[in-house]
Amino acid sequence: MKAPAETSAAPSGTAAGPLPAVGCDVLVVGSGAGGLAAAVTAAYHGLKVIVVEKAPVCGGATSWSGGWAWTPGNPLARAAGVDESTDTVRGYLRQVLGEDYRPERVDAFLEAVPHMVGFFHHKTSLQFVPGSRINDIYGNVPGAGTGNRSVGPKPFNARNIKPQLRARMRHQLYETSFLGMGIMAGPDLSKFLSASRGNLRGIFHAGWRFGWHLFDLVTHRRNMQLVNGTALTGRLLKSADDLGVDIRVSTPARRLLSDEDGRVTGAVVETPEGELQINAGRGVVLAAGGFPHDVRRRRELFPGTPTGREHWTLAPREASGDGITLAQAVGGRFTTAVKSPAAWCPVSLVPYRNGRTGVFPHIMDRAKPGSIGVRSDGKRFVNEANGYYDYVEGLLAATPEGETVESWQIADSRFVRRFPLGMAKPLPVPLFPYLRSGYLKKGRTLEELAGKCGIDPAGLRETVERFNAHARAGVDPDFGRGGTPFNRYGGDPSNTPNPSLGPIDKGPFYAVRVVPGSFGTFAGLDTDGRSRVLNGDGEPIPGLYAAGNDQASVMGGHYPAGGINLGPALTFGYIAGRDLAGVTGYEDGTLPKTP
Repeated sequence: MKAPAETSAAPSGTAAGPLPAVGCDVLVVGSGAGGLAAAVTAAYHGLKVIVVEKAPVCGGATSWSGGWAWTPGNPLARAAGVDESTDTVRGYLRQVLGEDYRPERVDAFLEAVPHMVGFFHHKTSLQFVPGSRINDIYGNVPGAGTGNRSVGPKPFNARNIKPQLRARMRHQLYETSFLGMGIMAGPDLSKFLSASRGNLRGIFHAGWRFGWHLFDLVTHRRNMQLVNGTALTGRLLKSADDLGVDIRVSTPARRLLSDEDGRVTGAVVETPEGELQINAGRGVVLAAGGFPHDVRRRRELFPGTPTGREHWTLAPREASGDGITLAQAVGGRFTTAVKSPAAWCPVSLVPYRNGRTGVFPHIMDRAKPGSIGVRSDGKRFVNEANGYYDYVEGLLAATPEGETVESWQIADSRFVRRFPLGMAKPLPVPLFPYLRSGYLKKGRTLEELAGKCGIDPAGLRETVERFNAHARAGVDPDFGRGGTPFNRYGGDPSNTPNPSLGPIDKGPFYAVRVVPGSFGTFAGLDTDGRSRVLNGDGEPIPGLYAAGNDQASVMGGHYPAGGINLGPALTFGYIAGRDLAGVTGYEDGTLPKTP
């Protein structure tokens, strides 16, 4: 191999001499699901791996996610007797993605994903639980899944992680926790919600979980019961540590290195002690989280964002496009040829007394019976129980050019005592802190509520009366809410005749302002089925790979199911790690035999 040369015009060193240097086989930039999956896979196959992370903690946006990954054909499903054909899944994706369907990458994902799950579940500390009841979003499309196409991380006790590594872990997003304690979607969340209705088992479960959380705060100064995204990154970090991966935080990558043939051979990174050259004999994996905090790219690509600042992402601030910029400097192609540049999510802004503003993702409240979303004209604009992506897409389409893109989630007093309304929690948590801060609006009548929110009162009254009349009959002729398994699963099974529909008729009434946000970006680096970054001619750049949101979305900027960020991130990270290690085929014993 020829001596590496910097792609930048800057010299490789200072007046005092060359930069200090270290060597490895694989350098991974970023420590979310994609980066850690690549690192663990490469290390398992015998390679020396260094992970550099820009932030002072690991985990990226993955740690703030729900942790569920879309993994059709996974071995946990097969073990449960569900053995779908790949053609069925492929057919569903063809229908949903349409002209954005890219056969090479989709096929690579569908072929590798069962082996990825099997590999991590059986050969590392990353164990999964099945999403047996999680449905694909577009249930009316042929081939849509009705369960067992997803896996989530098994809850994990942080005591199993070395204290030094535990100190480098990103905490659960405060807005999606209960005083810092994560609650896992599924049985855990259902028991917490049942506690608000006086269910004794739910009350015992909530008390036991929160009691342990308080004990952990006193003894360890942090949440130790890891669920959702923190469990995923915690298990991946332990797996990486077990395999000897060198993980370095507060170490952003500044520029890539390449040899005279254009092969990427490492990077220059910035450490607290100064710049360091890391030579990577096999190559570099870019997994820095996409560009959700890059205001310039947001202004150019995001609709309804004239300055680039009218958008609130759930990704950490360090996800500002570094990986994409690094790749472009060596000829990598940044593609915006996707339906949507970002993975939209409706969010509300939470004001705190210290002046900070939190960002809360509206994931579960929209589908519960007794709540609707309206614009300032008082009219609904979407099936609220569909995916979070669909909510923002509908809001963007319904907002006239030049108007502020915003909506209001409306509910009555019965709803807010049983279910969360944004950040506001159900019984026994009081509502007054949210009312005092202005986060939650309240009106004795719909007209009074409309006045406080700037909503047309006549339009809101007309919309609610029409919605109520149909909700009592369990139908939604305007948007079909409750018409798919996905809608009904997100509702309340005790509510009849439709789990997702209930009238809004018991005052006082409440509202939360909802604005466009995202989990991350869909536009990204053009890659092939082996996770290799492509140049402007469509050829792979030797030694350069991408995973996670640095890759352009394999779903073409669509959102066919929950977990379509994490599933591909883990899978293409796994593919990159294997490719760097020179492993071909999948005859590696990662899949257990189907019973």
